[in-house]
Amino acid sequence: MKPYLPLLVTSLLTAPAWAQTTPTPPASQPAPGAPTAPKPLALPTAPKGTGRVTGTVLDATSKKPVEFATIALLPLTGSTPIDGGVCDDKGRFTLRNLAPGAYRVQISFIGYAARTEDVTVTDGTTDLGTLVLTSTAQKLGEVTVTGERDVVETKPDRIVYNADRDLTNTGGTAADVLRKVPLVNVDPDGNVELRGTSNVRVLINNKPSGIVASSVADAMKQIPADQIKSVEVITTPSAKYDAEGTGGIINITLKKNNLEGLNGSVGLAAGTRSSNGNASLNYRKGKVGLSSSLSGFGFYSPNRNDLTRYLKDDRGVESLALEQQGDGNTLGGGGFARFGFDYDPAKYHNLTLSLQGNLFRNSGEYDQLNNILLPAATAEQFTRATDRKFRTQSYDMSGSYTRTFEQKRREWSVLAQHTRNRNVQAYNLDQFDGRFTSPASLEYREESNNLARNLETTLQTDYAHPFSETALLETGAKAILRRVSSDYDVYTGLPVAYDLNRSNLFNYNQDVVSGYGTYGFSASKKLSFKLGARVENTRISGNFQQQADQNSSVSQDYTNLLPNLSLSYQPQNPKKPGQTVRVAYSRRIQRPQIFYLNPFVNTSDPQNISYGNPELEPELTDSYEVNYTTFIKGSVLNISTYARRTGNAIESFRFVDEEGVNNQTFRNIGRNATYGISLFGSVKPVAKWDVSGNVNVYYVSLKSPSLGLNNDGVMYNLNLNSSYKFEKGISLQFFGGLNSPRVQLQGRQAAWTFYSVGLRKNLLKDKADLTLNADNFLSATRNLNSVLDTRDFRQESNNYIYLRGVRLAFNYRFGKVSAQPQRRRKGIQNDDAKQGEGGQGQGQQ
Repeated sequence: MKPYLPLLVTSLLTAPAWAQTTPTPPASQPAPGAPTAPKPLALPTAPKGTGRVTGTVLDATSKKPVEFATIALLPLTGSTPIDGGVCDDKGRFTLRNLAPGAYRVQISFIGYAARTEDVTVTDGTTDLGTLVLTSTAQKLGEVTVTGERDVVETKPDRIVYNADRDLTNTGGTAADVLRKVPLVNVDPDGNVELRGTSNVRVLINNKPSGIVASSVADAMKQIPADQIKSVEVITTPSAKYDAEGTGGIINITLKKNNLEGLNGSVGLAAGTRSSNGNASLNYRKGKVGLSSSLSGFGFYSPNRNDLTRYLKDDRGVESLALEQQGDGNTLGGGGFARFGFDYDPAKYHNLTLSLQGNLFRNSGEYDQLNNILLPAATAEQFTRATDRKFRTQSYDMSGSYTRTFEQKRREWSVLAQHTRNRNVQAYNLDQFDGRFTSPASLEYREESNNLARNLETTLQTDYAHPFSETALLETGAKAILRRVSSDYDVYTGLPVAYDLNRSNLFNYNQDVVSGYGTYGFSASKKLSFKLGARVENTRISGNFQQQADQNSSVSQDYTNLLPNLSLSYQPQNPKKPGQTVRVAYSRRIQRPQIFYLNPFVNTSDPQNISYGNPELEPELTDSYEVNYTTFIKGSVLNISTYARRTGNAIESFRFVDEEGVNNQTFRNIGRNATYGISLFGSVKPVAKWDVSGNVNVYYVSLKSPSLGLNNDGVMYNLNLNSSYKFEKGISLQFFGGLNSPRVQLQGRQAAWTFYSVGLRKNLLKDKADLTLNADNFLSATRNLNSVLDTRDFRQESNNYIYLRGVRLAFNYRFGKVSAQPQRRRKGIQNDDAKQGEGGQGQGQQ
């Protein structure tokens, strides 16, 4: 490394930082149309020298990289290669240590016509530029078939699940998609976890979205699966990403049409649990591109549950204190829309604008029987009839300017984004004495309305500068300004009257200013490094405007230096091309989002109340990972071992107060550690049959020295995805998964399973398809059993969730399909806030 590089990095940032971009070919799943990695070349000894030949191989139609294309260096006469190699996942190749002279370069790959170019090698570098390969596939109507990607691909720093290749997703939602992503868990309530932690940042098209501001679980119900192209899982992000999300990043990439002319699609799905419709319309001509999509959905969900609580005395003897039984239903729906514009005013210049928004509504009725036995002073039996309503809408506006250069990989971009989320959570309840089955009189009434807002503005700039073919410096700066509020009013009594003690207005401001630098370089042909660091300053202020105690406020100001390092080693074994060993370390921060901070007390169930804690501080986590990827006779194998250690961890904390009421809130009370191993494999037993699966096993240790609590145990999750293509456009796919019981600081949650089967028939010369899906059809419900066990009480609850469903979906595609070259574009990536665990009744934002 040249001595001026650290000095240059220091001058760009306030703290040392180095950059990324690994120049040696990373391991990757083979490109479209190539189920296997290329066989190694048997090369005779070639004369050595200082010459190099470089180039980039692209698909002639899509202009996408042809990964693992075979490069052979031939003499001017004869067909015996004297040197060779394979392309990396960007289609790039380099032949090194060549003697000067005249040669031929031959490029070949399965599904493409071979191409041969004459080349004169000198003592320096000879760049062949961009070389395109023409597909040998046949055309069907207006649709060109150029091969298929596998459902799951492994990259050096991420795992990619290609949702559009999985037919069991058709007619479903984003929650159905995420359940099938390796390393990701989605419980029956829709809460998302990555390798056992919910501290995950969910992005849409590499950007934050107001859709997920209130609840990831609710957001995943709003995005149709048919609009999702792929899901990327990044477990150890580099310093280029925001440092939030201790478990990693989940990036949902929506479909974007890059085809010349007018084209689009329509789809309808009808099912027993949910139904939806979606449409897209796109137009591109020359330098201008327009894209749009619109979708709507509706769902119906019955539910029932029960709860039993026992209080413990000083000797640990249990006495029955509470029995609850309830049932109800929820009806909801909404819409999701996107619009995008991109324009290339001149060579090396690109402008993009995008707007997306959503609305979501649900309402439900819930009846509950309460039998309070302890404490004796509060013993009573009553029933409650509750009507609940939830409404949310949000929009995201973003724009970017990207300046590229003739020098490859050199790029400068400026980006801006503004998001707004507004939601209202309301309920009203009537309380009667006795049971529903007997005559009862109204004895209490309560109404509540919680209005929450979240405004977020982001400004960002990034610059990448290559110093050589194997060295790249990346720097950038970013500011995220958040303005959050929660205005809640509660009315109680007969008749109802405004309750001043339970009503309030909470304002919360959070500003995060950051800078980063990463430096990537190769130490040898086999070994490459990425070094980086990110500096983030956080300023927080919050206050209660109506509370009697005017001193209730929160103020924080802290700065964090967050380094990371990754090392990639590629043995370049000609018998096993594509092998990669990657070692990575990163320190990450987890700031609490509004779900954890919102002090609104939800008392719709008077025996189980919940509220946030505005005084929460951030978590800091050190993550370590060793990853190995290889290709074996057309199969891919990925093995990872990992460890996470978190201090000042934010944990859900429950206690029973003097009146026997279970309080659920959050505190910085934990020291958590996770040690695990994950295994992913993909195999093609026969040409028309694909099988892939994932196993993740990890040990969790949860400790709270301040409360004297600890819990630990082994957890696991596994899934299997299999598809088979029959004749005449018929295909069958199966997906299934199993999640072990969950270990929590104060208890455990039961295991759960899920599965789906899909049958598809292509119609109208592959312009349309009809898909029938069946989900969890062997049983009507899943019981999400949970046990809380503390020194003061033990509580067991059963939540029966209706997951069995059948849906029929039809999709039709129209328009021309001639492709335009892809352009380099940037997008805002706000992955810096701890997300709320949806579905717990907390006032959210």
